Amino acid sequence: MNEFKGTPHNTAKAGEIAKVVLMPGDPLRAKFIAETYLTEVKEFNHVRNMFGYTGMYKGHAISVMGSGMGMPSIGIYSYELFKFYDVNAIIRIGSAGSFREEVKVFDVVLASQANSKSNYAKLQNGFIGETIYPDKALNQSLIETAHALNIPMHVGPILCSDVFYSDVRDPEAYKDALCVEMESFALFHNAKVLNKKAACLLTISDSLVTHQETTAQERELSFTQMMKIALDGAVVYSK
Repeated sequence: MNEFKGTPHNTAKAGEIAKVVLMPGDPLRAKFIAETYLTEVKEFNHVRNMFGYTGMYKGHAISVMGSGMGMPSIGIYSYELFKFYDVNAIIRIGSAGSFREEVKVFDVVLASQANSKSNYAKLQNGFIGETIYPDKALNQSLIETAHALNIPMHVGPILCSDVFYSDVRDPEAYKDALCVEMESFALFHNAKVLNKKAACLLTISDSLVTHQETTAQERELSFTQMMKIALDGAVVYSK
């Protein structure tokens, strides 16, 4: 039997990636998490500068890897992690734009569902719905973790968009969503197709209501509340 030597996008060998992966969009945020929170850290990927690391957190193996921006990018990386590296759960830890005045910059949001008009799921396996859900048990673990850490967290529907710079706003798409980001729909779909677990934790980086926004450095280094929830919540799924 030939030894598994990775994929076109990931040079990790079999066994180098933990059963649970935290997945920020920004690979430099992955690097920050590994250097700040993990011990015994080993880099398993740097293809296209999409850094991936495995280390120990509270006695458990945890991996963290960037996903890039948008559904096609996280679609590739999360599918490979689930399918070829036998990852059980992925927790996206990303940034989002708020649609609600009460959902403020630096607030943490947990997606209860991802709504999207993207063709990603249709093209991947013919799914034509516009709503896909995260894993209920994983979400509940993150809710309980946030409560234990005394970190406030909004829980509700989010919009997952293919477009960052849009000249048209669809009131129906925005109606129920707390915020907008660009990756969760593809992640949730891949988890559903491959019978895996996925969740999406977000930190509000800017507000479409107040127009307040964070800097690139703040998005890389300051979203620590979300990181702590994800790390402690991931421990349950790391075995």
